Amino acid sequence: MKWPKKGILRAMLVGVCGLLVVAATAWGCLLLRFQFPGPLPLRTALIAAWCLLGMATCMALAWSRPRCTRRPLLAAFTAGLAALLLWWFSLTPSHERDWADDVARLLDADVRGDRVVLRNVRNFEWRSETDYTPRWETREYDLARLATADLVLSYWMGPHIAHTLVSFGFDDGQRIVFSVEIRKERDEEFSALGGFFRSFEQVLVAADERDIIRTRSNARGEDVHLYRLHIPPEALRRMFLGYVVQADALQQRPAFYNSLTSNCTTVIFDIARHVAPGLPMDHRLLLSGHFAEYVYDQGGLVPGHGFDELESRSWINPRALAVPADTADETAFSRAIRQQVPGIPAAELER
Repeated sequence: MKWPKKGILRAMLVGVCGLLVVAATAWGCLLLRFQFPGPLPLRTALIAAWCLLGMATCMALAWSRPRCTRRPLLAAFTAGLAALLLWWFSLTPSHERDWADDVARLLDADVRGDRVVLRNVRNFEWRSETDYTPRWETREYDLARLATADLVLSYWMGPHIAHTLVSFGFDDGQRIVFSVEIRKERDEEFSALGGFFRSFEQVLVAADERDIIRTRSNARGEDVHLYRLHIPPEALRRMFLGYVVQADALQQRPAFYNSLTSNCTTVIFDIARHVAPGLPMDHRLLLSGHFAEYVYDQGGLVPGHGFDELESRSWINPRALAVPADTADETAFSRAIRQQVPGIPAAELER
């Protein structure tokens, strides 16, 4: 028995509309979960009501033959969705919140020729995740002495997700690490899912390696890998200044962190694309744990080694843990974590 063409088209249309209703219902539930400011019982009741309305609308689309039965539910669901969308677009980022200590200050940069002054460079002394001594510094760098860049991946949620950082080195022994992070409010916890729903602002942190790398490898126990980047000197300078531009943009206008489109890896990619416009999009930009392999495939890691070798020798945790926390040598940690890493000359490890 053949179905009439009208019947087939109607079934397809109903199916598409049903899927859209399901997607909108799920999105609305998550928006209410992460953004509704009221007490938990009220938030739970609103989520339940939105779910019931979505389910009833789907059932009406599938089974209610008379249009008069469907129209009130479709109208109610459309009005509810419109209200949620208006609320979504009204959400705005801010610099004025009760921030956690480690993201309390915004990086401020001043560039005059080769001279770069960075204010609010973080150099906390971390004894554990919750026990630390805050310290913010002003540091000055000479871009004419910018010599190296290292890609750092810190694995905090399995092998496919990592936080990405870039550490720049100067031939006088100075180093500075840039890291795009969520700007947590005091006592706020990070949620990767919440990062899709404008739950967090974005911050660019500039920090000492003993702070931002050591806290991950030693205090938090994350698996940290360090790779030497293969970047020409002029491109290295433009990449460094790309972070300065990003810091200035965030100073002028706060921005939301987004787990998909504006995170620690995509910002690095955007900066790198200004240096090398032909860089292709790739799924490993989302699966950030594989970002180093993507960089390797683009010729961005030191040549002459297979990726498996680079990866196995990039793991820094044993060397990081071996450096005493109270050592008086300020460069000991940076030298130790680069031991055995391909592409790093012995002379650099002696500075």
